[in-house]
Amino acid sequence: MKYNSLGKTAIQISEVGFGCMSLSTDQGSASALLHQALDHGITFFDTADLYQKGENEAVVGKALKGQRAQVVLATKVGNQWRPDGSGWDWNPTKSYILQAVEQSLRRLQTDYLDLYQLHGGTLEDPVDEIIEAFELLVQQGKIRSYGISSIRPNVIREYVSRSRIASVMMQYSLLDRRPEESCLSLLQEHQIGVLARGSLAQGLLVNKPATAYVQHPVEHVTRAPAAIRQVADVTRTPAEVAARFVMAQPAVSAAVLGIRTPEQLQQAIRIADSQNLTSTELNELREAVPAIFYEQHR
Repeated sequence: MKYNSLGKTAIQISEVGFGCMSLSTDQGSASALLHQALDHGITFFDTADLYQKGENEAVVGKALKGQRAQVVLATKVGNQWRPDGSGWDWNPTKSYILQAVEQSLRRLQTDYLDLYQLHGGTLEDPVDEIIEAFELLVQQGKIRSYGISSIRPNVIREYVSRSRIASVMMQYSLLDRRPEESCLSLLQEHQIGVLARGSLAQGLLVNKPATAYVQHPVEHVTRAPAAIRQVADVTRTPAEVAARFVMAQPAVSAAVLGIRTPEQLQQAIRIADSQNLTSTELNELREAVPAIFYEQHR
């Protein structure tokens, strides 16, 4: 397993991260998966207070409590569940962030978070107030670093220029190459780590039938899996090729893979052990699936 610095921080994370969103709420099976991942060198675990109304954090916290020093825990804030459980509302205020972090710390059974992320964001948000909240939490020792989870270039630019974010989590894959337009180079220039999600495009790049995906042309949705299969050989799976395409970007600190089953964990471990793609292979993939850029949030 390779480990990378999270932005300019001293925090080292595994280049394959464990996306906990779909974990079972059955503590036994979830704990087994998390422990097996850690045994294979996966140290970065990402969750959010939104997932399963906080139950996801509780499951992760209980499983990893005895191994806190060995793991890098990341969670997110900003989506507030309504009291009746009917849905959630966007609440990026300073007061809510300072209140929500206490609940996340309690559920995760820890007194600090390695990474606390704003779970979304718009230009209408009170950005300075949000930054103040995160900076206060750093001063208090409740978080080691903070970042945002966003695919919006206009929002990302605001935080790059006005804050000390360590990372940006964003959707990025061979099928969705929008971050290549401006975000990846901007973040690399400022030494802000990219946490790539959706590297397998919800399974479309591996084994699922081609369907509409992020408003991409149908030909892209069919061409991308074919290009990946073409590059894959007897020693590599399509999943390895798809993830390695993302991990080849210098700005990417980790590919955060959603893991729910033992089979998906084994796939993630294989990806971590796989070889980098060659420049020829990367060019072949890029030429097969031209990038489509942002129409909104520029």
